Amino acid sequence: MGSTQLFNLSGSVAVVIGGTGELCGAMAQGFAEAGAQVVLVGRDAAKADAKLAGIRAAGAEGYFVSCDVAKRSDLEALLKTVVERSGKCDILVNGAGVNSATPFLDITEEEYDRIMGINTKATFLACQVFGRYFVENKIAASIINLGSMSGLLPLSRVFTYSMSKGAVHNLSKNLAREWAPLGIRVNTLVPGFFPAEQNKKVLVPERIAKIMAHTPMNRFGEGKELVGAALLLAANGAGSFITGHELVVDGGYSAMTI
Repeated sequence: MGSTQLFNLSGSVAVVIGGTGELCGAMAQGFAEAGAQVVLVGRDAAKADAKLAGIRAAGAEGYFVSCDVAKRSDLEALLKTVVERSGKCDILVNGAGVNSATPFLDITEEEYDRIMGINTKATFLACQVFGRYFVENKIAASIINLGSMSGLLPLSRVFTYSMSKGAVHNLSKNLAREWAPLGIRVNTLVPGFFPAEQNKKVLVPERIAKIMAHTPMNRFGEGKELVGAALLLAANGAGSFITGHELVVDGGYSAMTI
């Protein structure tokens, strides 16, 4: 298989939950340019239109479906829409996420439930809904769950977010083990520090200085720098024997100690 074929997604349909955001939007663009039809899933049609304009400018295909990903009924309706409109789905990205810098003793139950609902429950439900479809239809699918550096290493000021992402990392490994015999691959893509909507409130100057001091590349990542890793995990050519993996893209952050 030639190098161009290894990452070829022609004929694939990729559902990108969180695709209206910066990071998953860049991944969706990469999938589209590799030949996949891309379905952007989120709540903001205006943001989706901006992402779809870039996808179509590259000569690729895509469309938007509005969905409350914390509701099973919405996810079931999403899958039904995708199958009716595109004929199938064989790539799922779970990338919706929210964050908060609330000190631990001040975290309310409402905030806890909101963060866990979007970051963990939504991923759990999407893996159930789409996973059942993959299993029952014998589809050699790729599921990519967005993890976090805080799911690997303890980070300050993001307590509930860290809990929620730690659960996503664990779920991904469990599903990878469960579904590997069926040809369904489940991996966790772990970004280091990338400026995005969910962490803007946390990235105050003092914290930025600490992050840079701990990042050998001495800069934040850019959304486009996740695309290669996402393609590796999505493509059955390049990633056919990769499952249960936590693929870190962090500029060396996790390699830094003192």
